[in-house]
Amino acid sequence: MRVAIDTQAGGAAPNEDWVAGTPTLAVVLDGLSTAGLDTGCRHGVPWYVAHLGSQLIAALADPGTPLADALAGAIERVAALHPECDLSNPGTPSATVAVLRQQEGFFDHLVLADSPIVFEGHQGFSVITDLRVDEVLPGLRAEVEQYETHTAEHKEALQRFVTAQRRTRNTPTGYWVAAAGPEAADHAIVGSTPAEDVRAAAVLSDGTSRLVTEYAMATWPEVFTMLRTSGPREVIDTVRKVEATDPTGQRWPRYKSGDDASVAFCQW
Repeated sequence: MRVAIDTQAGGAAPNEDWVAGTPTLAVVLDGLSTAGLDTGCRHGVPWYVAHLGSQLIAALADPGTPLADALAGAIERVAALHPECDLSNPGTPSATVAVLRQQEGFFDHLVLADSPIVFEGHQGFSVITDLRVDEVLPGLRAEVEQYETHTAEHKEALQRFVTAQRRTRNTPTGYWVAAAGPEAADHAIVGSTPAEDVRAAAVLSDGTSRLVTEYAMATWPEVFTMLRTSGPREVIDTVRKVEATDPTGQRWPRYKSGDDASVAFCQW
């Protein structure tokens, strides 16, 4: 498997995405925004995703390890790296997870939250994603989206939304992400796809997939054509060009003008 990767911060703040590729693996993590609120952790989201990603890659060095078991172990080991932080804080650093692993004759996948894996098959495209987060607190979400980004009203509404959202995070009535508790891995979407059914695949953070899913400014066939001809950076650059036409979020209401964007494009 050949994996081409790229990632780019959405603005001046440090990139909270993490992406890696090996001859058998593609991993994308998307750290959850803190919206300027307390997390109980002195390290921060970029530290968390970097350590979770490296622990996950190490755990998956054994191809016989189930993806969910590897994720659970990685979460547990990262938690042990910063026991002095308040890991019970509902805003403790956390991340979405998307993993694609090549096995003999098939591909394993794991998706936890809304970083999708897109398969290009001989009959079209299929998307594996976990959108439970979109079902949480629709009223507060709509309140955020009524304001232009970079306004005081938008910031205040976003903080109200994230504060409420944190109370549903990693609960049976909310949605699940990788944070400090290994039980989140039990709630990931896992499965396998026969290799003969797949031509290529892309593992993405939602800062990239929104070009198709939210902005509707490209189709999956167009995205995969870009990936083949110009690589992941061309797709991310296209996202930025689209966002530049709507810097305050009037056409496409969103939490920030530009989100961190990552791509792992897999061919074989």
